[in-house]
Amino acid sequence: METAPVNLPAYWRLLRSNHNYRLLWTAQLISEIGDWLYMVSIYSLLLELTGSAKIVAFAFVLQVLPQTFVSPAAGVINDRLSRQKVMIFTDWCRALIVFSMVFVRTREMLWFLYLLLVLETILWALFEPARTSVIPNITRGPETLVANALSSTTWSFTLAVGSAVGGVLAVAFGRDTVFVLDALSFIGSALLLRRMCFIEPHVEDLPPLRAKDLADFSPITDGVKYVAKDPRRMATMFVKCGLGLMGTNWVLLPIFGTRIYPMAIHGLDPNSAGMLGMSVLMGCRGIGALLGPFIASTWTGLDERNFRRGILCGFALGFLGYCTLGLSQNLAVACLGIVIAHSGGAIAWVFSTTLLQMKTDDKFRGRVFSAEFALSMLTLSIVSYSAGLLADDGMSVRTLAICTGFLVLIPGILWAFAQRLWREPVSA
Repeated sequence: METAPVNLPAYWRLLRSNHNYRLLWTAQLISEIGDWLYMVSIYSLLLELTGSAKIVAFAFVLQVLPQTFVSPAAGVINDRLSRQKVMIFTDWCRALIVFSMVFVRTREMLWFLYLLLVLETILWALFEPARTSVIPNITRGPETLVANALSSTTWSFTLAVGSAVGGVLAVAFGRDTVFVLDALSFIGSALLLRRMCFIEPHVEDLPPLRAKDLADFSPITDGVKYVAKDPRRMATMFVKCGLGLMGTNWVLLPIFGTRIYPMAIHGLDPNSAGMLGMSVLMGCRGIGALLGPFIASTWTGLDERNFRRGILCGFALGFLGYCTLGLSQNLAVACLGIVIAHSGGAIAWVFSTTLLQMKTDDKFRGRVFSAEFALSMLTLSIVSYSAGLLADDGMSVRTLAICTGFLVLIPGILWAFAQRLWREPVSA
């Protein structure tokens, strides 16, 4: 098996030599920084207006659960239409949706925020499988792993920067400024994506997509049959579902930041101090996700065995990190635990994505990645809302963090047992 190091020079070579990927990456960089800027504002607004962990969890569920139901149609759309056009359309729509969040100012207007979150989630469910499916069309051989690692690294970098800066901007200039900046980031992304020029084999010789095709479940059935033919592909699809058990962090980090480790500096009011504390913890999540794939990819090359071992290591780091967070007695240790946990999560995410891309035919890629996201988002929804309910019912967030660590061990153990599938031949 061919191997290649994934490091800073490899990233630079890819960006310098691959025009299409450079545009896709720059669009991702701009739009995701905007996304993480406004997430801090939304969660701090909800805690300020309601003081309820359950409400924060409910808002997060609205951001992920609809993807589970939209994903079948999203998969069909991404396998029948130009994925480039799908991404551009969703970016323009999301710019309008995020800008509309400036009108939410009171508890009575929360219904409007919920509606906007659902709409953005539906569009994200269309965009993300398209972006992931496009990468193998614009990269070749070792470039694919480098591209996936860089995409994950970029997500992690934007999470770290956006989360940290978002709290500062919201405190200094107000939440409305943050929402406007995010809307502008989607516009910038759409303009960059328009400049991409590449072949999309999956749309060749296909009839036009009709509305009734979205109610035709035969493409979905074909996709299920395709996945079921290879139990190794199916096992890999469930990796992100296991990572979804770490979704409690969407409730834990806002509460840890606002109630346990607020940054009361320079006479800030409690709301602002809590917002900064949340920003630091969410930024550490990004730092962990940044470091994990970067370090791990330096020794994996394109060796599938190393990818599988890396996924197992990722689950182990998730367990260690969340137990550390739960036992932390100061902000520094809490940050360390978050970095450890999400470095592991990012390793498993990048390696499972690359394995799927390597083993999935282009014409099925949209449906496979849509289904994978659907499973992951369903798990995220269940565990995050459950964490919100338990926190409001009096369970300590420290206890919830430790429970999260032990939950992450379960898919890790299942993945370890699944390795026997790679020792068995797969029927044609």
